[in-house]
Amino acid sequence: MRTTKRENKSGTVRYLHLAHNEWDPVKGRAVPKVLFTFGREDELDRDAIRRLVTSLSKLLEPGDALAATAASDLEFTSSVPFGGAYVLDQLWRRLRIDQIVGRVGQPKRGRRRDMTVTERVLFALVANRALAPSSKLAAAEWITNDVHIDGLAETGEQTCYRAMDWLHEVKDDLEKQVFGEVANLLNLEVDLLFFDTTSTYFELEEPYEPVARDDTGRKLEDGQEDDSSKQVGFRTYGKSKDSRDDLPQIVIGMAVTRDGIPVRCWCWPGNASDQTLIRQVKDDMRDWTLSKIVWVADRGFSSAANRRYLRKGDHAYITGEKLRSGSPEVQAALSRQGRYQDVGENIRVKEVRISDTDRFVICHNPEAAERDRHMREQLVAQLADLIEGSDKLSDFKRGELRGRIADKPGLNRYLRATPAGKLRVDQAKIKAEENLDGKYLLRCSDPHLSAEDIALGYKQLLEVERGWRDMKQIIDLRPVYHRLEERIRAHVILCWLALLLIRITETTTGDTWPHIRRELDRLHLGTFTGPTGTFQQVTALTKPQRDLLAKLDISAPKQVISLQPAPR
Repeated sequence: MRTTKRENKSGTVRYLHLAHNEWDPVKGRAVPKVLFTFGREDELDRDAIRRLVTSLSKLLEPGDALAATAASDLEFTSSVPFGGAYVLDQLWRRLRIDQIVGRVGQPKRGRRRDMTVTERVLFALVANRALAPSSKLAAAEWITNDVHIDGLAETGEQTCYRAMDWLHEVKDDLEKQVFGEVANLLNLEVDLLFFDTTSTYFELEEPYEPVARDDTGRKLEDGQEDDSSKQVGFRTYGKSKDSRDDLPQIVIGMAVTRDGIPVRCWCWPGNASDQTLIRQVKDDMRDWTLSKIVWVADRGFSSAANRRYLRKGDHAYITGEKLRSGSPEVQAALSRQGRYQDVGENIRVKEVRISDTDRFVICHNPEAAERDRHMREQLVAQLADLIEGSDKLSDFKRGELRGRIADKPGLNRYLRATPAGKLRVDQAKIKAEENLDGKYLLRCSDPHLSAEDIALGYKQLLEVERGWRDMKQIIDLRPVYHRLEERIRAHVILCWLALLLIRITETTTGDTWPHIRRELDRLHLGTFTGPTGTFQQVTALTKPQRDLLAKLDISAPKQVISLQPAPR
């Protein structure tokens, strides 16, 4: 548009022209050429202009046309985070979980059920755990108002509960098929599977009433009870790994690959013992027709019965041993002489042969040894201060002091009492502990793994601990707001699926999920409304966002997501 001015008796008059710059070779510059004159600005026929713009907009894409025709009267009505849900949805579809949800649990005969809505609700609940964990009531409001979920404009709390009930029914089949897709997509190495358990407590609810359960902790229906069934509540008291023995809890198990990809999860009643759980886990994984597996577990699963069970078939194990158990095998392993071999940063290993079936590897971490020494010196100094002058106390007062020290395991370890009842620092115990500084003992049944592979394989057990930490701190496994056992189990599955997508994202990008989530949440979807309709447009991608999408091999989203012309 070009504007010209002219002076007359009434003042300055402005004229509007449609002009186009053309190159003038004689003048050596661009010269404006008037194509059309609209007349005086104060007498402009705006309806005619609007008709012209509308006619020209037919040559544009729908989104561009709407933006062009409504720009003058365009109203920005809302904006919601878009990037996080978009990336998770692309990974969800890449793993074909949408297709898996559509085919599992279908009747063998008759009409197939339409699972479109259920699949979208389940994805939205998984995305909620990864992006803004909350109760299912709050999640339904989040889905409806605070995020863009493709194919799901809104949902309600009861719809979420129905989807969770269905998820609980098809759990086993869904987990198996999801693992198959993940293994194919990522070419997973499942020669080592790491297993560990944790517990999660319930702050407000009372424990469940005991009901009949089988060996796997599942409820038995009426008439299914037998002599092997046990009466126990799902949410009950047990040994808490969060130091909350005063609250009812459940036990959760998880198997993880060496890359930190969670393979499968389990739930048991809160009083389940670690010593028996790994046998059920091995049986469940047997149905997945995996090749040889070396199970990696910590000291809580190292009973003789568990070791025999894990050796069945073509499987093997790497387990930690309790250095202070006093068993003949541990004492023999620690007493053997030999040189340590450096196998990694801050880790040295020494293999000792004391059994025909098992191999023992002593691992030593110099930095951990220094920490152990420093901590022991602090404890011994504190103990010495406490018992200083205790010889002058009466037998009763000395007994009280000894009782107070007994409540502090770290101090009590280095305390001894003389035959006369006098309190002393146990120098022999200090010397024995010095020999254990920075050490841990591993037992392995695989004859082909090197000592280095055994040590580094066990060190990767930290991936499971990282999974539990993320489950509780990022995905917010707790608090659990559900009352029914089936929905508690379904809640754990949703958390597992969220952790699966998170780990794939982290492994692919080499970045942490909190940083990725913050960056993706800055990509918003804006809604604009004008006289000719409503459209939704994504904000421009920043360089960090483009880099993340490139690493994940995810195409950039369309700029205009939806278009709804106004009714005529």
